[in-house]
Amino acid sequence: MATDLLQMQSKAGNPGNWDKEHDDTLVCIDIHQETHDVRSFTFASPDGKRFGFESGQYFLFDIPVGGDIEPRCYSISSSPHRPNAFTVTVKRVPGGRASNWLHDNLAVGMTLKAQGPLGHFIRPRDAARKLLLISGGSGITPVMSIVRDLADRCEPTDIVFVHAARTPLDLIFRHELSWLASRMKGLRLHFLPEGVGAEPSWAGLTGRISPEFIKLAVPDIADRIVMCCGPAPFMAAARSISSSLGVPSSNYIEESFDAAVTEETAIAAEEMPGNAVFQVEFVKQARKIEVSSEQTVLSSAKKSGVRLPSSCANGVCGTCKSKLLSGSVEMNHNGGIRQREIDAGLFLPCCSKPLSDLVVDR
Repeated sequence: MATDLLQMQSKAGNPGNWDKEHDDTLVCIDIHQETHDVRSFTFASPDGKRFGFESGQYFLFDIPVGGDIEPRCYSISSSPHRPNAFTVTVKRVPGGRASNWLHDNLAVGMTLKAQGPLGHFIRPRDAARKLLLISGGSGITPVMSIVRDLADRCEPTDIVFVHAARTPLDLIFRHELSWLASRMKGLRLHFLPEGVGAEPSWAGLTGRISPEFIKLAVPDIADRIVMCCGPAPFMAAARSISSSLGVPSSNYIEESFDAAVTEETAIAAEEMPGNAVFQVEFVKQARKIEVSSEQTVLSSAKKSGVRLPSSCANGVCGTCKSKLLSGSVEMNHNGGIRQREIDAGLFLPCCSKPLSDLVVDR
């Protein structure tokens, strides 16, 4: 892998840095089996460009499945201090089209289209701040990038890392984390499998995160910045526990690609006086709906049963990116679309409110 990458860079001369506004092609240079159903995929620029990203960010990949493109967000698990390549770590999800395609089809030397880096799950830059990192299952990916980042910085740290999984055999990065904890004097590590599974010799605690466990593992939690990533129910539990133990909401940061988290906050503004109502047509689905000038196209579409791919619902990931055939919108995105894509008539329904009647190529 390293030799191929060096040859790639030698041929490219001094290719510069990856430009997320224009670059979109990645080549897979390594695949590593982490657990029985988790693999890490390492990517480089075919032109040898260097990547600049923050630990905790992700890339939006276009996964070719059965003739269709399935957009998926995968967090970076590698350290930003190793910029020649980056790694994403993917769990095979039963029935998951994209994750199964990656596990079954992606091979070293193949290329994929991707956009990034994206995302705001980034640790506070104050090195003196104490951290509590909480992850569940494959939610460890961006958190692992943060730990690797801090390990490469060789700075004094005060980190408690709680990682939960179904069984000890499902603990992703288990051995590397144990190795890092033996060398990073400021890292305290707590593994919490729900059950022992096929490892009856497991000597640690088992169960789910609870106020009692967190108070025991992190007695000073109220003094820490809490960063959490995992399945939605896991994060809801972590959020509730942190709040009950004195962590102010301003000190709690979580990562999620679940649109339902933010869809529930959409304002039903069509009944409010003074708001214009526009007709939005989705040509491929032969559907027409009404959308208020104070609603996003995505929130109204979902309420009306129109099928649109979505993930973050905050203009970050770009999953819902669509072609606007006619009409205009007010779009307030957070990096999920490039300017050249906007110039080509694309928009993000999740963060766009109509300014006129619209026709959308969906």
